[in-house]
Amino acid sequence: MNAKRAIMTLGEIFLLLQQTMVAVFTRPPRRHLVIDQLHEVGVRSLSIVNLTAVFTGMVMALQLGYFLSKFGAKIFVSRIVGIAVISELGPVLTALMIGGRVGAGMAAELGTMKVTEQIDALRALGSDPIRYLVVPRMVAITIMLPLLTGMSDLVGILGGLFVSYVELNVQPTFYVTSLLQFLTLGDLARSLAKAAVFAVIIGAIACRNGMAAEGGADGVGRATTRSVVGASISVLVSDFFLTKLMLML
Repeated sequence: MNAKRAIMTLGEIFLLLQQTMVAVFTRPPRRHLVIDQLHEVGVRSLSIVNLTAVFTGMVMALQLGYFLSKFGAKIFVSRIVGIAVISELGPVLTALMIGGRVGAGMAAELGTMKVTEQIDALRALGSDPIRYLVVPRMVAITIMLPLLTGMSDLVGILGGLFVSYVELNVQPTFYVTSLLQFLTLGDLARSLAKAAVFAVIIGAIACRNGMAAEGGADGVGRATTRSVVGASISVLVSDFFLTKLMLML
């Protein structure tokens, strides 16, 4: 029964994505709806994303610095921190933060509208809930998550620079020069590509669970929980396959 339910849920998510893609190109949403969601997803997530990134970079630099110092190799701290943050920690941790904050909000908001029959009212008035409710959220998260990931990458690297200078006596100029010699634009492109895929996954799961909520306040709570858990697991699982695919290219 659980396997059957999982397959049905996956089918509903893909159907929602298909309907969203059709709506984006045939009936674009109103601009103000997208702008509101861009603000909700992006601007209001800056603090939590930057806080997560800076301390992640600082902890990595501190741990690596003391470990590599035993072998006289602390000069490689910037390269390891940079590739770890840009390739994995930046996109994954940012996606998890957005999945927890934005994904939960999407599921709760849509779930509340579903159980209070506001979505049914939209249909009765001849309006498409996908166009007015789902598309703006999907567009916003797909745009903002890669941008937030890029900022997270930068802030994480700067956090590593700060700790490297204060705790390890690595000069900032050497840190930056060594990092730039090692990283490529391809590394950044792969990081942003991962973020875009994670954005679609988070948005689709959150919107599907919200639109499928039923049973009053308890149903909204269950939809929100399923959204956060499902998005988090899906991000981690998809990260493995995306990493493997990108290493093969």
